[in-house]
Amino acid sequence: MHLQGKHALVTGGGTGIGLAIARSLAQDGAEVTITGRRAGVLEQVAADNPGLHPLVMDVRREDSIVQGVASAVAARGPVQICVANAGIAEGRALHNTDLDFWNNMVATNLTGAFLTIRESFGSMFQTDWGRVIIISSIAGVRGLKGGLAYSATKHGVIGLMRSLSEDYLGTPFTFNAICPAYVETDIITRNVTSIKERAGVSEEDALKMMVGANRHKRLIAPEEISEAARWLCSPHSGSVNGQTIQIAGGDI
Repeated sequence: MHLQGKHALVTGGGTGIGLAIARSLAQDGAEVTITGRRAGVLEQVAADNPGLHPLVMDVRREDSIVQGVASAVAARGPVQICVANAGIAEGRALHNTDLDFWNNMVATNLTGAFLTIRESFGSMFQTDWGRVIIISSIAGVRGLKGGLAYSATKHGVIGLMRSLSEDYLGTPFTFNAICPAYVETDIITRNVTSIKERAGVSEEDALKMMVGANRHKRLIAPEEISEAARWLCSPHSGSVNGQTIQIAGGDI
């Protein structure tokens, strides 16, 4: 229970990786604000876990983040663990990438992470300990075929993280990114449908394409990501800073 008394904020905390991280941090004693756009989803997962606190927040909107983080801080104190997890993953070829698609991807995955961290760090900086964790992707350290907008945003959050780690080097605050390959979440289900339609293959073959892209030939469990986040918040993680932690089945 080493996180007893700490307030964590996890964007996209109602499903998938975000929910796994939120549950893990709550298990270690943190009071965890979970954010998302769907109140029903957040309330359902928080109903059986007193350490989770739902907050409707849209990371595409600055006013929503400013007001949301302020209300979370007022309710549970400074955010000392900020997990910028909310994001969308969808692939399009260059000639099919219109500006609306590009802007929505950037607003959600990159600008949303920046604003979440900016607002959370305002309260974190008033304390003596803090952790900022960005959920990037293996696509953030190498290009992803057919996913130029997604890859660009995931590269962008790594640049954001590295710059912040330099800005606050020597302080009790660390900034790191976790870079998963394909994780077994609802995003996989949606991508199966998308690949099926674009490539004209069966659902089974579409799933095999994603599983095959992971070098160890299986999907990654959300708990494998949450354990890494949990470690970054452990008592002896202070020298881990400015890192891209790849959880990708051997992909380098």
